[in-house]
Amino acid sequence: MPAADTPPPPEPASPALLAALAEESQRLETAEPADVIRWAVSRYGDRLTMATAFGPEGCLILHWLATIGPETFVFNLETGYQFQETLTLREQIRERYGITVSYEHPETTVEEYERTHGGPLYRTDPTRCCGDRKIAVIRRVLSRFDAWMSGIRRDQSADRAVAPIVGWDKKFGVVKVSPLANWTKARVWDEIVREKVPYNPLHDKGYVSIGCWPCTRAIAAGEDERAGRWSGSAKTECGLHLSD
Repeated sequence: MPAADTPPPPEPASPALLAALAEESQRLETAEPADVIRWAVSRYGDRLTMATAFGPEGCLILHWLATIGPETFVFNLETGYQFQETLTLREQIRERYGITVSYEHPETTVEEYERTHGGPLYRTDPTRCCGDRKIAVIRRVLSRFDAWMSGIRRDQSADRAVAPIVGWDKKFGVVKVSPLANWTKARVWDEIVREKVPYNPLHDKGYVSIGCWPCTRAIAAGEDERAGRWSGSAKTECGLHLSD
């Protein structure tokens, strides 16, 4: 039986809402990311949130958000397995932009979780680990909002290749806004360098996509951008950006 505070399953979007979101997404397809963020802040106000793992895209969105909508609730899924460099970057973002990213934690600590499962579950069932320590947490947070922003790009992976600028996230029952969906990795980094946006120093050591330390490695030249996540398995996503 679900816990008393478990959000109910999300309601499906109506055909009218889906059509409206598709139209808005098409209109914003050629807009600058800052204008997409401005639209989202204006449209959803305090019912808009942002999730960030402090990747380069997330840091760049925070750079714009600090001017456009600094009151927006921004959160990080603090699984207990994050790199220290990631945690330190959170403080650099706060000092630079005045935005304090909220840590949203699973119900159990790492120690309790591993004790319950007889050791680190990421070794034997990483999908369950992501489900418990990420998906359940973001579902709880998003139940309080109407829309959320993410930093995904279409060129990151096949799973993300058709991501709209604005669309319906049926997994969580909210609108999903991806201001950088049609930007490339090169364009993101050009902007980060130009604006001197703080970023995770692990990127300078070959870590392209950074998640929890047990499931992340640096990649070699020529490898896919997501190859460093759950290396050695077919898993490439934690599930946050998969529709099912």
